[in-house]
Amino acid sequence: MRDVFQQELSEVQDRLVDIANHVIVSIESAVRAFGDSNVQLAEQVIATDPLIDDKAASLDELAIDIIARQSPVARDLRIVVSALRISASLERMGDLARHIALLARYRFPMQVVPESLQPTFAEMGARDIEIAKMLRDLLETQDLSLADRLETADNHVDQLHRDVFSHVLGTTWEGAAHTTVDATLASRYHERFADHAVGIAKKVKYLATGDWTGDDDARSDMAPEPVRPAGVQD
Repeated sequence: MRDVFQQELSEVQDRLVDIANHVIVSIESAVRAFGDSNVQLAEQVIATDPLIDDKAASLDELAIDIIARQSPVARDLRIVVSALRISASLERMGDLARHIALLARYRFPMQVVPESLQPTFAEMGARDIEIAKMLRDLLETQDLSLADRLETADNHVDQLHRDVFSHVLGTTWEGAAHTTVDATLASRYHERFADHAVGIAKKVKYLATGDWTGDDDARSDMAPEPVRPAGVQD
């Protein structure tokens, strides 16, 4: 029975890595759609998001089934419960990539943000992609040095997020109301994407070391849907 249980835990890990790989594809495509005003890529991200949702739901069912059949305790129970929470965070990261793609689709053929902010968002998007790949590798290898590197990358995203707000609140900002809303929402989506990755990294680190450093998931992450221009349907 113990061998079966270990095989099931291995399957849980493999499924988490698989979901993380799909999140990488989504955020890469969303960032490109956002930066290039590529509506075809945006549509791909939107259309494939339910696949991530389905994979997360399937993993949750497996984890619950393991708890019901195997009655794990102590660290084994923490692993399975953590998988449920990690799955939810990965699913949310997919949703945030979709939100970025939706902004690109709503504003097509125009750019979502003005030229003055495009370099900032290009860097923010590149950091999110880097973070998603580090997270995938962390889930696959449990190399805790990746968790530390991931948190450093997240700090850079946080600073870029603050830079966006400083820019739109500055005296030289001349963007229309919808441009201000788009920029602040897009910045929030990028920032929360990275925050979820950090939350996952902390769970992995805790399982490996027993040292809990806090959980950013406690903060509200219910980011609103992008504001649609009049007459545009989802």
